[in-house]
Amino acid sequence: EIRETLAEVGLDPDDKRTYRKYSLGMKQRLGIAAAIMEKPKLLVLDEPTNALDEAGVEMLKRVVAMAASTGREVLLSSHDGEVLEELADRVYCMRDGAVVKVRERS
Repeated sequence: EIRETLAEVGLDPDDKRTYRKYSLGMKQRLGIAAAIMEKPKLLVLDEPTNALDEAGVEMLKRVVAMAASTGREVLLSSHDGEVLEELADRVYCMRDGAVVKVRERS
C-alpha cells in the first residue's frame, strides 16, 4: 500500500535516497502521500501546490478529485486561485484573518 501511494504521487518506491536528498517538490509529494495514505475522512492540505511542477499540480488535482469522489471532505488552503477555482465547491477569501468573500460553485 505504501509503494502504491508513493507511485500515485509520482515518487519512485525504489528510490533509496534519504529525505534530505529529495528536492523541495519531491518532499511536497511525499507530504501529500503521507496525508492520503490512511484515507482520512477529512483531508487537510496547506499550500499543496508549493514547489510542484506542472505534472505535480495535475497529480494533486487527481488526488483531490479522487478523495472527493469517495465522499471524503477536503480542506485546501492556497494562494493559487486557479487551482482553487478548479477544485473547490466553495472558496473562502480571507484578508487580515477574516473571511471577506465566499464563492460557491454554480
